[in-house]
Amino acid sequence: MLFDDTYQTILKTSEGIFRDKGSKFIAYAYPLKSETEVKEIIAKLRGEHTKARHFCWALRLTPDRNVFKLNDDGEPSGTAGRPILNTLLSADITNILVVVVRYFGGTLLGVAGLINAYKTATVEAIKENKIVTKTVNDIYQLNFDYLAMNQVMRIVKDENLEIINQEFDTNCVIKFEVRKSNLNIVLGKLEKVEGIELRYLATV
Repeated sequence: MLFDDTYQTILKTSEGIFRDKGSKFIAYAYPLKSETEVKEIIAKLRGEHTKARHFCWALRLTPDRNVFKLNDDGEPSGTAGRPILNTLLSADITNILVVVVRYFGGTLLGVAGLINAYKTATVEAIKENKIVTKTVNDIYQLNFDYLAMNQVMRIVKDENLEIINQEFDTNCVIKFEVRKSNLNIVLGKLEKVEGIELRYLATV
């Protein structure tokens, strides 16, 4: 295999708490599929924590771990979003959002204190979660004639393909998921079946 087709992410939502000199930092970790979810999550947290001073966050997305964003939400630059993100990088996890809600305790913590607080709260939230390994899969749609059913279903069974949905009529449609590292083998077998039409839909 020439590339790594697995990635690590978190299983569920979790939280972790860190306190320092009266300030309270509550970190919430969320499994994330799309950046569009972030606004709603933060709005919900603002509604739940009306007296909190800051809502700092960082995210990582996509199996190749290339997409990331961070926000210091009024804390000194580099003291909140960056330590949250660095913790995600250290844990090598993606498709995750961590929001740290800060209640100010009246004493300034300084740059080093803030970096430590946001990092530690994030570490605690991840500790309370379960890190799972997932494979990078492609989704394809297969259109074929009913007469090719046996050949197609044999390939599905032999290659252990996950069927997302299927419609069997005179013209049949199967939407399936295939692990990227197994893609060439599966496509090679399917292309030998007469009268099929194959269409790539997405990578997950």
